[in-house]
Amino acid sequence: MPDDSATPQPTEPLTTDAVTRIVLRPIASPLPLGFFALGMGSAVLSTLQLGWVPLAQSSVLLLLLLIFVVPLQFIAGLFAFVARDAGAATALLLLSAAWAGTSVTSLNSPPGEPLVAQAVFLLALVPFVLALAGASAQSKPLFAVLLCLTAVRFGLTGLYEAGLGNAPQVAAGWSGIGIGAYALYSGLALLVEDGKQRTVLPLFRRGAARTSIEGGLREQLTAAQQEAGVRHQL
Repeated sequence: MPDDSATPQPTEPLTTDAVTRIVLRPIASPLPLGFFALGMGSAVLSTLQLGWVPLAQSSVLLLLLLIFVVPLQFIAGLFAFVARDAGAATALLLLSAAWAGTSVTSLNSPPGEPLVAQAVFLLALVPFVLALAGASAQSKPLFAVLLCLTAVRFGLTGLYEAGLGNAPQVAAGWSGIGIGAYALYSGLALLVEDGKQRTVLPLFRRGAARTSIEGGLREQLTAAQQEAGVRHQL
């Protein structure tokens, strides 16, 4: 009689969980770069809107914005996608493209002359930036406030470009100075947090954003199997 004990017995088929591994690569946070670029660009553009830089030199200033702000925010946005933060990535890339578009159109137009087409673009951009702010408010209120300030500035600049007088432009200029100071604090707080691996300067994180700093690795990776790039459809 054959010895059944020597015959390999069929095994249970492996489950997907047993054979699938999700690999995550640690990266530095791109938000400080995005915040500093936005703050620097806003403050520099404000000097033109407030008349601190002569209109004859506006083309130089706009070129500096194209060279400095646009690529830095674009890079920050790409790495925010890699870091699995769709909200921050979408906002940074949207703002990067907005900076590029408005700078190029302003370069090709007479200095200091309102552009109705640019007004349409800026005013149409406002609700989308506010939507991103609303999505961020639940977990990252600091970022949400920055987006709200940016939306206000876009709206004021759009009103000026629509031909409603110089007052909206002056208000937009001062709001840009405020955005610069706010972004400076936010970027510094994020840099300190990233270096210390804990919140030092108040960032008012809530929900998932707070768990991402204070929670354990298991809490942060539990939902990875449902994220874009892992699940079958977006």
